[in-house]
Amino acid sequence: MLVGVGSGVAGIAVTLLLRVTQHLAFGYSDGTFLEGVLGAEPWRRVVALAAAGVIGGVGWWALRRWGRAVVPVADVVDGARMPGFSALLHAALQIVIVGLGASIGRELAPRELGALFGSWLSDRAGLSARDRRMLVAAGAGAGLAAVYNVPLGGAIFTLEVLLLDLSITAVIVALATSAVATLVARIVVPNEPLYALPSLPVTPSLIVWACLAGPVLGLAGAGFVRAVELARDHRPTGWRLAVVMPLVFTGIGAVALAFPQLLGNGRALGQVAFDVALPTATIALLLVLKAVVALATIGSGASGGTLTPSLAIGAALGMVGGAVWSHVWPGTPVGSFVLVAAAAFLAASLRAPITALVLVFEFTDQQPGMLVPAMIAVAGSIAVARLLERRRVTGVD
Repeated sequence: MLVGVGSGVAGIAVTLLLRVTQHLAFGYSDGTFLEGVLGAEPWRRVVALAAAGVIGGVGWWALRRWGRAVVPVADVVDGARMPGFSALLHAALQIVIVGLGASIGRELAPRELGALFGSWLSDRAGLSARDRRMLVAAGAGAGLAAVYNVPLGGAIFTLEVLLLDLSITAVIVALATSAVATLVARIVVPNEPLYALPSLPVTPSLIVWACLAGPVLGLAGAGFVRAVELARDHRPTGWRLAVVMPLVFTGIGAVALAFPQLLGNGRALGQVAFDVALPTATIALLLVLKAVVALATIGSGASGGTLTPSLAIGAALGMVGGAVWSHVWPGTPVGSFVLVAAAAFLAASLRAPITALVLVFEFTDQQPGMLVPAMIAVAGSIAVARLLERRRVTGVD
């Protein structure tokens, strides 16, 4: 319960810092981030991204030069200690650059803060290594649950990704911690779906498309994961970080003059795809550009998550593929294809099929009937992604 409260407070802090940064950067007070960007003067996009590059570049250079190394959440779960001050600064830098428009996910920061609090509290309570492991993982999952209002998704992420444990004790801890964190964070986080869309129908056309598109989306998701790994492996080091990141971010800001949907963690592009608000050709261009700018952001040295960028890319792929398929077999709203593709691509990029399904359905508040095509697509997607990963690890071509 205490870890849930701490993770919920971390979710509140992350949400408030993000909102303040966004509103100051783009000069708006109401509406969504995309509405604020579209209503602001275009020059703000370049200036905000340039500022994000300077803050992130200098901040991470200084942190990596003089601070203690931030430990990955998975290592903290396995027993490593997270340095408190470095973790707080690391999380703050992530949220500030996302608020300024950086194209990277914000979910890593609350996961790190939740893991930090779970680790600290477990050490103070003198818990066993097994109990500490569960509470640290639950704190990280609860941080994700808090910022996105996805209590079940946070719990499933804890069990499937961090713990790989479905014992009764682990399930109880994960469910309770995520539920408490979500309730606490609702002080500032709206109790509503992340993406607004109507109830979507299931049709025979959608079922057939899910069978065919799932493996293709798995191939695309695995390719994106591999590209992210390569980008992280070639990040600048030392003083180069403080030079490269401002240059890359300023370039992304210049591109955003024509394509403001690229800014932020991916929610803007995801909502545009769900709404089918732009022509198919424009969405196809945006999904390519989103992948490029996300990889450039990671490759420049920025830290952050890939959850919402992956969902946005998958949603855009679904809109493009669904629009094409509708000419072959009409009668299904394009939004149905978008939902299925978002789940399948996210499953491949997270390597977590159940987590992806639960998150997408909590993000969109869709009816259970849509689970059938989504599950078919996710099964095909994750099968191809795992096969490709196994071939790469074993060196078989």
